[in-house]
Amino acid sequence: MPWFTDPFSLEFVQRALLGGVLVAVLCAVAGTWVIVRGMAFLGEALAHGMLPGVALATVLGLPVLLGAAVSAVVMSFGIGVLQRRARLSYDTSIGMLFVGMLALGVIVISHAGSFATDATAILFGDILAVGTGDLVVLVVATAVGVASAAFFHRSLVALAIDERVARVLRLRPRVAQTVLVGLVTLAVVASYQAVGSLLVVGLLVAPAVAARQWTERIPTTMALAAVIGSAAVCAGLLVSWHAATAAGATIAATAIAAAGVSWVLRAGIDTVRRRLVAPDLVPA
Repeated sequence: MPWFTDPFSLEFVQRALLGGVLVAVLCAVAGTWVIVRGMAFLGEALAHGMLPGVALATVLGLPVLLGAAVSAVVMSFGIGVLQRRARLSYDTSIGMLFVGMLALGVIVISHAGSFATDATAILFGDILAVGTGDLVVLVVATAVGVASAAFFHRSLVALAIDERVARVLRLRPRVAQTVLVGLVTLAVVASYQAVGSLLVVGLLVAPAVAARQWTERIPTTMALAAVIGSAAVCAGLLVSWHAATAAGATIAATAIAAAGVSWVLRAGIDTVRRRLVAPDLVPA
């Protein structure tokens, strides 16, 4: 099958595939909690909130991943401060910082001179440019994310059920909330290189949404989401290679398509099952 083997015979495509799979695993772990807690808006806000840090790092000649991390951490900290000190709701705090950070990033980009190429990479990523150093960062980030999710699993489950229950059980809901925000931040920053700030939410949310159609338990959802996300990376790279499309955008679109197909299949199976069961319920 040359159509399949030819692209992956190249070293830079192999690195892109490995990097994408690592991102898929990390996003599956964080994305499952995003779906369970209904926090997709936080993932989107953090993805856009990285823009000023990435733009400043690019202008100053610093590592863009460092700028993205600092910017995302600042935004996460700001959300917590606005909630506690200004007594704003969670969505309001995110919305205010989301717009503010995005505006600041656009200001930095517009003030810089020749920024068109870099802006494209910031917004849509460049997974084919993933290098050995990027893979090392992704391995560490994925290991930290998986370990954190496993260590705080009971606290995160209790927080998802009811914060008061978590408090009664002494599972420290505030710590669990901080860990959850940190996990989403880690996933968003690590995924930036692969799919960019605009498309990272697709890889964070879509595989978990697809997996949730077939699973109930959280660990099972994470595992299936990792498989679906990895498959989306592989399929997206193949499609982008043969169709000459942007790799990051194609991967994100493939992941979203997988979520749509999963939903249609689940709905179809449920409909057929109801129709098969319904005649048995009618009295003779």
